[in-house]
Amino acid sequence: MGGSFLLPNAWYVGSARVLESAGFPAVATTSAGIAFSLGRPDHDFFDEKAPDGRVDRETMMRRVRGIADGVTVPVSADLEDGYGEAPETVATTVSLTLAAGAAGGNIEDFTGDRTRPLYDEALAVDRIRAARAAVDAGGEPFVLVGRTDVLLVGDGLDECVRRANAHLAAGADCAFVPGAADAATIGTLVRELDGPLNVVMGLTGNTRTSDDLRELGVRRVTVGGSIARAMYHHLLRAAREMAERGTFSYADDQLSQTELNHLFRRA
Repeated sequence: MGGSFLLPNAWYVGSARVLESAGFPAVATTSAGIAFSLGRPDHDFFDEKAPDGRVDRETMMRRVRGIADGVTVPVSADLEDGYGEAPETVATTVSLTLAAGAAGGNIEDFTGDRTRPLYDEALAVDRIRAARAAVDAGGEPFVLVGRTDVLLVGDGLDECVRRANAHLAAGADCAFVPGAADAATIGTLVRELDGPLNVVMGLTGNTRTSDDLRELGVRRVTVGGSIARAMYHHLLRAAREMAERGTFSYADDQLSQTELNHLFRRA
């Protein structure tokens, strides 16, 4: 059985440095965490946010570059849907990501449009194929992850397997299936996919461990925006405590100035 690789998700340089200091050999970015840090919503259905609410590609590339420059470990970038429908747009996004210093990235088939929540399968495959061509043209090591959101939009496991395998056949190095958390679903995917599987933990506080996932055959584990959301939970709790009670007990659980200075001080 192959090993399993845990890749936690950062949203700005400081968070990436903390994850690096814990000993992780690589980190990923989270589009949700990055959006939240900018006071913006994550990529979602268009009718649930302002049309101009989404973080644009240029802004995201600046954040990816900052994170990649700020750590010594490889960085994999959350590239959402590639910031455009056309395969050519996806290819450009991947090229920009390589130039920003990332060593990997994922492209998803979620559209943000409720009338067609996923890109047509043939188009989704063409988008992955274009991303693969951009990686190959770049000539640098880069792990291309093909993400399908079939389970998140309520479609069936058979379609999920078909799309994930199509992404792998088009050149993805790994298949990413958010929404796969129970043992039965994960086991089916591991058996049926023609390549390594990435799952995301932390979405619902699932108690399954890294060892459990390794035993199931999962090869890559990410945590999406869950660490960022946990941080914002503590921020909101502190804000409400001060506003509603005028107390400061939130400060009993914090890192010291000395600890943080030591953590962020470059050798």
